[in-house]
Amino acid sequence: MSNIYDFSLSYSLVKRHVIFTFKRFFSDYIITGRENLPPEGPVIFAPNHLNALMDALAAISVLPHKTPIVFLGRADLFNNETAAKVLRFSKIMPAFRMRDGAANLEKNHGIFELCVDVLNHNKALGIMPEGNQGGFRRLRPLVKGIFRIAFSAQEKYGLQPGVKIVPIGIDYGDLVKFRKHIIVNIGKPIEVSDYMAEYNENPVNATNQIRERLSKDICDLTLNLATENHYDCFETATEVANTAVVKELQMPDKTLFRFKARQKIAERLVALENEEPEKIEKLETLCTTYKENLNKLNLHSWLLEKKQYKMGTLLLTGLMLLCTFPIFLVGFLLNMLPFYSPLLIRKALKITYPGGLSSVHLVFSLVTFPVFYLLQAIVIFNKIKAAWWIIILFFPMQYLLGKFAFQWYRKFKKLRIKFGYRKLEKQKSPVLEQTKLLHDQIIEMVQARA
Repeated sequence: MSNIYDFSLSYSLVKRHVIFTFKRFFSDYIITGRENLPPEGPVIFAPNHLNALMDALAAISVLPHKTPIVFLGRADLFNNETAAKVLRFSKIMPAFRMRDGAANLEKNHGIFELCVDVLNHNKALGIMPEGNQGGFRRLRPLVKGIFRIAFSAQEKYGLQPGVKIVPIGIDYGDLVKFRKHIIVNIGKPIEVSDYMAEYNENPVNATNQIRERLSKDICDLTLNLATENHYDCFETATEVANTAVVKELQMPDKTLFRFKARQKIAERLVALENEEPEKIEKLETLCTTYKENLNKLNLHSWLLEKKQYKMGTLLLTGLMLLCTFPIFLVGFLLNMLPFYSPLLIRKALKITYPGGLSSVHLVFSLVTFPVFYLLQAIVIFNKIKAAWWIIILFFPMQYLLGKFAFQWYRKFKKLRIKFGYRKLEKQKSPVLEQTKLLHDQIIEMVQARA
Protein backbone atom coordinates (compact mmCIF):
# COMPACT_ATOMS: atom_id res chain seq x y z
CA MET A 1 0.00 0.00 0.00
CA SER A 2 1.25 3.49 -0.88
CA ASN A 3 2.18 5.99 1.78
CA ILE A 4 -0.52 8.39 2.84
CA TYR A 5 1.59 11.38 1.82
CA ASP A 6 2.16 10.12 -1.76
CA PHE A 7 0.75 12.29 -4.55
CA SER A 8 -1.29 10.38 -7.14
CA LEU A 9 -3.15 11.25 -10.34
CA SER A 10 -6.52 10.31 -8.83
CA TYR A 11 -5.87 12.51 -5.80
CA SER A 12 -4.77 15.32 -8.11
CA LEU A 13 -8.01 15.21 -10.12
CA VAL A 14 -10.24 15.07 -7.05
CA LYS A 15 -8.29 17.86 -5.35
CA ARG A 16 -8.68 20.15 -8.36
CA HIS A 17 -12.44 19.61 -8.37
CA VAL A 18 -12.78 20.07 -4.59
CA ILE A 19 -10.72 23.27 -4.41
CA PHE A 20 -12.45 24.70 -7.50
CA THR A 21 -15.84 24.15 -5.82
CA PHE A 22 -14.57 25.33 -2.44
CA LYS A 23 -13.45 28.70 -3.81
CA ARG A 24 -16.81 29.26 -5.48
CA PHE A 25 -18.65 28.59 -2.27
CA PHE A 26 -17.55 32.08 -1.17
CA SER A 27 -18.25 35.55 -2.55
CA ASP A 28 -14.73 36.74 -1.71
CA TYR A 29 -11.80 34.34 -1.46
CA ILE A 30 -8.89 36.32 -0.01
CA ILE A 31 -5.38 35.12 0.87
CA THR A 32 -2.71 37.18 2.61
CA GLY A 33 0.86 36.18 3.48
CA ARG A 34 1.59 33.80 0.60
CA GLU A 35 5.21 34.89 0.87
CA ASN A 36 5.34 33.14 4.25
CA LEU A 37 4.80 29.69 2.73
CA PRO A 38 8.02 27.64 3.05
CA PRO A 39 9.17 26.49 -0.41
CA GLU A 40 10.05 23.03 0.86
CA GLY A 41 10.91 20.95 3.91
CA PRO A 42 8.88 19.50 6.76
CA VAL A 43 6.02 21.86 7.60
CA ILE A 44 3.09 21.73 10.02
CA PHE A 45 0.20 23.99 9.01
CA ALA A 46 -1.76 25.10 12.08
CA PRO A 47 -5.10 26.86 11.37
CA ASN A 48 -7.70 27.93 13.89
CA HIS A 49 -10.62 25.50 13.96
CA LEU A 50 -14.06 27.01 13.60
CA ASN A 51 -15.74 25.38 10.63
CA ALA A 52 -15.09 21.62 10.33
CA LEU A 53 -13.85 20.50 6.89
CA MET A 54 -13.80 24.08 5.59
CA ASP A 55 -10.79 24.88 7.78
CA ALA A 56 -8.72 22.05 6.28
CA LEU A 57 -9.75 23.00 2.73
CA ALA A 58 -8.80 26.61 3.43
CA ALA A 59 -5.27 25.49 4.32
CA ILE A 60 -5.04 23.11 1.35
CA SER A 61 -6.27 25.77 -1.08
CA VAL A 62 -3.32 28.13 -0.47
CA LEU A 63 -0.64 25.59 -1.37
CA PRO A 64 0.75 24.67 -4.79
CA HIS A 65 -1.34 21.99 -6.47
CA LYS A 66 1.24 19.23 -6.08
CA THR A 67 1.80 19.87 -2.38
CA PRO A 68 -0.59 17.64 -0.42
CA ILE A 69 -1.23 18.05 3.30
CA VAL A 70 -1.82 15.07 5.58
CA PHE A 71 -4.40 16.06 8.21
CA LEU A 72 -5.53 14.60 11.50
CA GLY A 73 -9.29 14.14 11.91
CA ARG A 74 -11.77 12.89 14.50
CA ALA A 75 -11.36 9.15 15.04
CA ASP A 76 -15.12 8.48 15.15
CA LEU A 77 -15.36 9.50 11.49
CA PHE A 78 -13.36 6.35 10.67
CA ASN A 79 -15.85 3.92 12.25
CA ASN A 80 -17.48 3.22 8.89
CA GLU A 81 -15.23 1.18 6.58
CA THR A 82 -16.20 3.09 3.43
CA ALA A 83 -15.77 6.44 5.17
CA ALA A 84 -12.36 5.32 6.45
CA LYS A 85 -11.23 4.55 2.89
CA VAL A 86 -12.46 7.92 1.63
CA LEU A 87 -10.70 9.71 4.48
CA ARG A 88 -7.43 7.90 3.87
CA PHE A 89 -7.67 8.76 0.17
CA SER A 90 -8.18 12.36 1.28
CA LYS A 91 -4.95 12.06 3.32
CA ILE A 92 -6.63 12.22 6.72
CA MET A 93 -5.51 10.10 9.69
CA PRO A 94 -7.54 9.46 12.88
CA ALA A 95 -6.79 11.26 16.13
CA PHE A 96 -8.34 9.75 19.25
CA ARG A 97 -9.86 11.86 22.03
CA MET A 98 -10.99 11.04 25.54
CA ARG A 99 -14.58 10.68 24.32
CA ASP A 100 -13.38 7.84 22.07
CA GLY A 101 -12.47 5.87 25.18
CA ALA A 102 -9.37 5.87 27.38
CA ALA A 103 -8.19 2.59 25.80
CA ASN A 104 -8.17 4.19 22.34
CA LEU A 105 -5.91 7.02 23.46
CA GLU A 106 -2.98 4.60 23.32
CA LYS A 107 -3.52 4.36 19.55
CA ASN A 108 -2.41 7.98 19.25
CA HIS A 109 1.18 6.86 19.84
CA GLY A 110 1.14 5.05 16.51
CA ILE A 111 -0.61 7.96 14.79
CA PHE A 112 1.95 10.43 16.13
CA GLU A 113 4.75 8.22 14.81
CA LEU A 114 3.11 8.29 11.38
CA CYS A 115 2.92 12.11 11.63
CA VAL A 116 6.64 12.24 12.38
CA ASP A 117 7.26 9.96 9.41
CA VAL A 118 5.35 12.39 7.15
CA LEU A 119 7.57 15.24 8.32
CA ASN A 120 10.74 13.15 8.05
CA HIS A 121 9.93 12.69 4.37
CA ASN A 122 9.79 16.48 3.91
CA LYS A 123 6.01 16.46 3.51
CA ALA A 124 3.35 18.76 4.95
CA LEU A 125 1.18 18.01 7.94
CA GLY A 126 -2.00 19.79 8.98
CA ILE A 127 -3.01 19.86 12.64
CA MET A 128 -5.75 21.94 14.28
CA PRO A 129 -3.83 23.08 17.39
CA GLU A 130 -7.03 23.74 19.37
CA GLY A 131 -7.70 20.00 19.25
CA ASN A 132 -11.40 20.17 18.45
CA GLN A 133 -13.80 22.52 16.77
CA GLY A 134 -15.06 25.62 18.55
CA GLY A 135 -18.35 27.43 18.09
CA PHE A 136 -17.17 30.97 18.77
CA ARG A 137 -14.82 33.42 17.09
CA ARG A 138 -12.13 33.14 19.71
CA LEU A 139 -9.00 31.05 19.99
CA ARG A 140 -9.09 28.35 22.65
CA PRO A 141 -6.10 26.89 24.53
CA LEU A 142 -3.79 24.89 22.26
CA VAL A 143 -3.30 21.20 22.95
CA LYS A 144 0.16 19.65 23.31
CA GLY A 145 -0.04 17.07 20.53
CA ILE A 146 1.12 19.36 17.74
CA PHE A 147 4.24 20.34 19.71
CA ARG A 148 5.03 16.77 20.69
CA ILE A 149 5.00 15.83 17.01
CA ALA A 150 7.02 18.91 16.02
CA PHE A 151 9.79 18.30 18.56
CA SER A 152 9.96 14.58 17.75
CA ALA A 153 10.41 15.33 14.05
CA GLN A 154 12.93 18.09 14.80
CA GLU A 155 15.22 15.58 16.53
CA LYS A 156 16.35 14.52 13.07
CA TYR A 157 17.78 18.03 12.53
CA GLY A 158 19.01 18.78 16.04
CA LEU A 159 19.60 22.51 16.54
CA GLN A 160 19.68 23.21 12.80
CA PRO A 161 16.59 24.61 11.02
CA GLY A 162 14.21 21.84 10.04
CA VAL A 163 10.58 21.54 11.06
CA LYS A 164 8.47 24.69 10.74
CA ILE A 165 5.01 25.47 12.11
CA VAL A 166 3.01 27.86 9.93
CA PRO A 167 0.15 29.62 11.77
CA ILE A 168 -2.98 30.23 9.72
CA GLY A 169 -5.88 32.47 10.69
CA ILE A 170 -9.21 31.90 8.94
CA ASP A 171 -12.11 34.34 9.00
CA TYR A 172 -15.56 33.49 7.62
CA GLY A 173 -18.25 35.99 6.74
CA ASP A 174 -20.72 33.39 8.02
CA LEU A 175 -20.34 29.81 9.26
CA VAL A 176 -23.50 28.62 7.52
CA LYS A 177 -24.57 30.91 4.71
CA PHE A 178 -23.47 30.42 1.11
CA ARG A 179 -21.57 33.14 -0.81
CA LYS A 180 -20.04 34.99 2.14
CA HIS A 181 -16.35 35.85 2.35
CA ILE A 182 -13.40 33.79 3.52
CA ILE A 183 -10.04 35.30 4.46
CA VAL A 184 -7.01 33.03 4.88
CA ASN A 185 -4.10 34.79 6.61
CA ILE A 186 -0.77 32.95 6.52
CA GLY A 187 1.66 33.87 9.28
CA LYS A 188 5.45 33.71 9.40
CA PRO A 189 6.82 30.20 10.00
CA ILE A 190 7.93 29.31 13.51
CA GLU A 191 11.27 27.49 13.50
CA VAL A 192 11.02 24.59 15.93
CA SER A 193 14.83 24.57 16.10
CA ASP A 194 14.67 27.89 17.99
CA TYR A 195 13.15 26.00 20.92
CA MET A 196 15.11 22.77 20.60
CA ALA A 197 17.93 23.63 23.00
CA GLU A 198 15.40 24.49 25.72
CA TYR A 199 13.46 21.32 24.86
CA ASN A 200 16.55 19.19 25.46
CA GLU A 201 16.93 20.80 28.90
CA ASN A 202 13.29 21.25 29.92
CA PRO A 203 10.60 19.87 27.57
CA VAL A 204 7.74 21.42 29.57
CA ASN A 205 9.18 24.95 29.39
CA ALA A 206 9.96 24.63 25.68
CA THR A 207 6.47 23.35 24.95
CA ASN A 208 4.88 26.22 26.86
CA GLN A 209 7.06 28.77 25.08
CA ILE A 210 6.31 27.57 21.57
CA ARG A 211 2.62 27.11 22.44
CA GLU A 212 2.43 30.71 23.64
CA ARG A 213 4.13 31.90 20.44
CA LEU A 214 1.79 29.95 18.16
CA SER A 215 -1.28 31.05 20.09
CA LYS A 216 -0.29 34.72 19.80
CA ASP A 217 0.47 34.38 16.09
CA ILE A 218 -2.89 32.77 15.31
CA CYS A 219 -4.70 35.40 17.40
CA ASP A 220 -3.02 38.11 15.30
CA LEU A 221 -4.24 36.42 12.11
CA THR A 222 -7.90 35.93 12.96
CA LEU A 223 -10.79 37.60 14.76
CA ASN A 224 -10.33 36.78 18.42
CA LEU A 225 -13.28 37.86 20.56
CA ALA A 226 -11.38 36.92 23.69
CA THR A 227 -14.06 37.05 26.36
CA GLU A 228 -15.74 34.39 28.47
CA ASN A 229 -18.66 36.41 29.83
CA HIS A 230 -19.57 38.95 27.14
CA TYR A 231 -19.24 37.10 23.83
CA ASP A 232 -22.64 38.12 22.39
CA CYS A 233 -21.91 41.73 23.36
CA PHE A 234 -18.50 41.62 21.65
CA GLU A 235 -20.00 40.08 18.52
CA THR A 236 -22.78 42.68 18.29
CA ALA A 237 -20.50 45.64 19.00
CA THR A 238 -18.01 44.42 16.38
CA GLU A 239 -20.76 44.21 13.78
CA VAL A 240 -22.32 47.57 14.66
CA ALA A 241 -19.07 49.58 14.78
CA ASN A 242 -17.39 47.93 11.78
CA THR A 243 -18.13 50.59 9.15
CA ALA A 244 -17.48 53.47 11.57
CA VAL A 245 -14.06 52.11 12.53
CA VAL A 246 -13.15 51.50 8.87
CA LYS A 247 -13.77 55.21 8.28
CA GLU A 248 -11.99 56.17 11.50
CA LEU A 249 -8.89 54.27 10.42
CA GLN A 250 -9.17 55.77 6.93
CA MET A 251 -9.17 52.38 5.24
CA PRO A 252 -10.93 51.38 2.00
CA ASP A 253 -14.39 49.86 2.48
CA LYS A 254 -13.32 46.41 1.29
CA THR A 255 -13.66 42.96 2.81
CA LEU A 256 -10.05 42.63 4.00
CA PHE A 257 -10.00 46.08 5.62
CA ARG A 258 -13.37 45.50 7.26
CA PHE A 259 -11.81 42.40 8.80
CA LYS A 260 -8.84 44.44 10.06
CA ALA A 261 -11.27 46.95 11.56
CA ARG A 262 -13.11 44.14 13.37
CA GLN A 263 -9.78 42.97 14.79
CA LYS A 264 -9.14 46.50 16.07
CA ILE A 265 -12.61 46.64 17.63
CA ALA A 266 -12.01 43.29 19.35
CA GLU A 267 -8.75 44.61 20.83
CA ARG A 268 -10.56 47.66 22.19
CA LEU A 269 -13.33 45.55 23.71
CA VAL A 270 -10.86 43.24 25.45
CA ALA A 271 -9.08 46.30 26.90
CA LEU A 272 -12.41 47.77 27.99
CA GLU A 273 -13.40 44.55 29.76
CA ASN A 274 -10.04 44.33 31.56
CA GLU A 275 -9.64 47.98 32.51
CA GLU A 276 -13.19 49.31 32.89
CA PRO A 277 -15.52 46.39 33.62
CA GLU A 278 -18.38 48.72 34.59
CA LYS A 279 -18.39 50.13 31.05
CA ILE A 280 -18.47 46.70 29.45
CA GLU A 281 -21.54 45.96 31.58
CA LYS A 282 -23.18 49.10 30.20
CA LEU A 283 -22.20 48.07 26.66
CA GLU A 284 -23.67 44.61 27.33
CA THR A 285 -27.02 46.22 28.20
CA LEU A 286 -26.95 48.40 25.07
CA CYS A 287 -26.11 45.46 22.78
CA THR A 288 -28.73 43.17 24.31
CA THR A 289 -31.52 45.74 23.89
CA TYR A 290 -30.26 46.58 20.39
CA LYS A 291 -30.42 42.94 19.24
CA GLU A 292 -33.86 42.47 20.82
CA ASN A 293 -35.14 45.53 18.95
CA LEU A 294 -33.73 44.32 15.63
CA ASN A 295 -35.53 41.01 16.11
CA LYS A 296 -38.79 42.78 16.95
CA LEU A 297 -38.54 44.95 13.85
CA ASN A 298 -37.22 42.14 11.64
CA LEU A 299 -34.35 44.37 10.54
CA HIS A 300 -30.59 43.94 10.07
CA SER A 301 -27.78 45.98 11.56
CA TRP A 302 -26.41 47.09 8.18
CA LEU A 303 -29.60 49.08 7.54
CA LEU A 304 -28.72 51.57 10.24
CA GLU A 305 -25.34 52.40 8.70
CA LYS A 306 -27.15 54.60 6.20
CA LYS A 307 -29.45 57.27 7.55
CA GLN A 308 -31.83 57.39 4.60
CA TYR A 309 -32.95 55.24 1.68
CA LYS A 310 -34.41 57.36 -1.11
CA MET A 311 -37.63 56.11 -2.68
CA GLY A 312 -36.41 56.93 -6.18
CA THR A 313 -33.32 54.74 -5.75
CA LEU A 314 -35.40 51.89 -4.34
CA LEU A 315 -37.92 52.07 -7.20
CA LEU A 316 -35.10 52.09 -9.77
CA THR A 317 -33.60 49.00 -8.13
CA GLY A 318 -37.02 47.35 -8.16
CA LEU A 319 -37.44 48.13 -11.87
CA MET A 320 -34.02 46.63 -12.63
CA LEU A 321 -34.94 43.47 -10.73
CA LEU A 322 -38.25 43.25 -12.56
CA CYS A 323 -36.54 43.54 -15.95
CA THR A 324 -34.02 40.84 -15.09
CA PHE A 325 -36.55 38.52 -13.45
CA PRO A 326 -36.68 36.14 -16.49
CA ILE A 327 -32.90 35.59 -16.24
CA PHE A 328 -33.28 34.96 -12.50
CA LEU A 329 -36.04 32.44 -13.14
CA VAL A 330 -33.97 30.47 -15.66
CA GLY A 331 -30.96 30.46 -13.35
CA PHE A 332 -33.09 29.43 -10.38
CA LEU A 333 -34.75 26.54 -12.22
CA LEU A 334 -31.44 25.24 -13.55
CA ASN A 335 -29.82 25.33 -10.10
CA MET A 336 -32.75 24.43 -7.88
CA LEU A 337 -32.06 20.68 -7.75
CA PRO A 338 -28.25 20.78 -7.31
CA PHE A 339 -28.46 23.57 -4.70
CA TYR A 340 -31.36 22.33 -2.58
CA SER A 341 -30.50 18.62 -2.67
CA PRO A 342 -27.61 19.05 -0.16
CA LEU A 343 -29.96 21.03 2.11
CA LEU A 344 -32.46 18.16 2.12
CA ILE A 345 -29.69 15.63 2.78
CA ARG A 346 -28.36 17.81 5.60
CA LYS A 347 -31.79 17.95 7.23
CA ALA A 348 -32.26 14.19 6.78
CA LEU A 349 -28.95 13.61 8.57
CA LYS A 350 -30.16 15.96 11.35
CA ILE A 351 -26.98 18.02 11.28
CA THR A 352 -27.63 21.23 13.22
CA TYR A 353 -24.24 22.34 14.57
CA PRO A 354 -23.39 25.65 12.78
CA GLY A 355 -19.72 24.76 12.37
CA GLY A 356 -20.57 21.70 10.28
CA LEU A 357 -23.46 22.83 8.10
CA SER A 358 -21.46 24.49 5.32
CA SER A 359 -18.98 21.58 5.24
CA VAL A 360 -21.78 19.06 4.71
CA HIS A 361 -23.36 21.28 2.07
CA LEU A 362 -20.06 21.58 0.22
CA VAL A 363 -19.37 17.82 0.32
CA PHE A 364 -22.69 16.95 -1.28
CA SER A 365 -22.46 19.87 -3.71
CA LEU A 366 -19.29 18.29 -5.10
CA VAL A 367 -21.59 15.61 -6.52
CA THR A 368 -24.98 17.26 -7.02
CA PHE A 369 -23.84 20.18 -9.16
CA PRO A 370 -21.82 18.30 -11.81
CA VAL A 371 -24.36 15.42 -11.91
CA PHE A 372 -27.43 17.64 -12.31
CA TYR A 373 -25.64 19.99 -14.71
CA LEU A 374 -24.72 17.00 -16.87
CA LEU A 375 -28.21 15.50 -16.75
CA GLN A 376 -29.83 18.84 -17.59
CA ALA A 377 -27.41 19.36 -20.47
CA ILE A 378 -28.30 15.91 -21.85
CA VAL A 379 -32.03 16.65 -21.56
CA ILE A 380 -31.62 19.96 -23.41
CA PHE A 381 -29.52 18.21 -26.07
CA ASN A 382 -32.22 15.59 -26.64
CA LYS A 383 -35.04 18.13 -26.67
CA ILE A 384 -33.65 20.71 -29.08
CA LYS A 385 -31.14 18.55 -30.98
CA ALA A 386 -28.50 21.23 -30.60
CA ALA A 387 -24.93 21.00 -31.83
CA TRP A 388 -22.50 19.39 -29.41
CA TRP A 389 -20.59 22.63 -28.91
CA ILE A 390 -23.75 24.36 -27.69
CA ILE A 391 -24.16 21.66 -25.07
CA ILE A 392 -20.56 22.16 -23.95
CA LEU A 393 -21.25 25.89 -23.56
CA PHE A 394 -24.50 25.16 -21.75
CA PHE A 395 -22.70 23.29 -18.96
CA PRO A 396 -20.81 26.33 -17.54
CA MET A 397 -23.72 28.62 -18.42
CA GLN A 398 -25.79 26.82 -15.80
CA TYR A 399 -23.30 27.89 -13.14
CA LEU A 400 -23.15 31.50 -14.36
CA LEU A 401 -26.93 31.75 -14.48
CA GLY A 402 -27.12 30.22 -11.01
CA LYS A 403 -24.66 32.78 -9.68
CA PHE A 404 -26.74 35.57 -11.23
CA ALA A 405 -29.93 34.11 -9.73
CA PHE A 406 -28.40 34.03 -6.27
CA GLN A 407 -27.19 37.64 -6.49
CA TRP A 408 -30.61 38.69 -7.84
CA TYR A 409 -32.34 37.04 -4.89
CA ARG A 410 -30.03 38.72 -2.38
CA LYS A 411 -30.74 42.13 -3.91
CA PHE A 412 -34.47 41.39 -3.85
CA LYS A 413 -34.32 40.49 -0.15
CA LYS A 414 -32.36 43.64 0.66
CA LEU A 415 -34.82 45.76 -1.32
CA ARG A 416 -37.77 44.30 0.56
CA ILE A 417 -36.05 44.98 3.90
CA LYS A 418 -35.28 48.55 2.89
CA PHE A 419 -38.93 49.16 2.02
CA GLY A 420 -39.85 47.78 5.44
CA TYR A 421 -37.36 50.15 7.04
CA ARG A 422 -38.85 53.15 5.20
CA LYS A 423 -42.31 52.11 6.32
CA LEU A 424 -41.19 52.04 9.96
CA GLU A 425 -39.61 55.48 9.53
CA LYS A 426 -42.80 56.87 8.03
CA GLN A 427 -44.76 55.46 10.97
CA LYS A 428 -42.23 57.07 13.32
CA SER A 429 -41.74 53.78 15.12
CA PRO A 430 -40.50 54.48 18.67
CA VAL A 431 -38.68 51.14 18.71
CA LEU A 432 -36.81 52.09 15.52
CA GLU A 433 -35.84 55.46 16.96
CA GLN A 434 -34.56 53.78 20.12
CA THR A 435 -32.60 51.27 18.01
CA LYS A 436 -30.94 54.08 16.04
CA LEU A 437 -29.92 55.73 19.29
CA LEU A 438 -28.53 52.46 20.66
CA HIS A 439 -26.63 51.96 17.40
CA ASP A 440 -24.91 55.33 17.77
CA GLN A 441 -24.21 54.80 21.48
CA ILE A 442 -22.50 51.45 20.80
CA ILE A 443 -20.29 53.08 18.17
CA GLU A 444 -19.40 55.92 20.54
CA MET A 445 -18.32 53.50 23.27
CA VAL A 446 -16.14 51.53 20.83
CA GLN A 447 -14.53 54.62 19.36
CA ALA A 448 -13.93 56.09 22.81
CA ARG A 449 -11.27 53.38 23.29
CA ALA A 450 -9.27 54.58 20.28
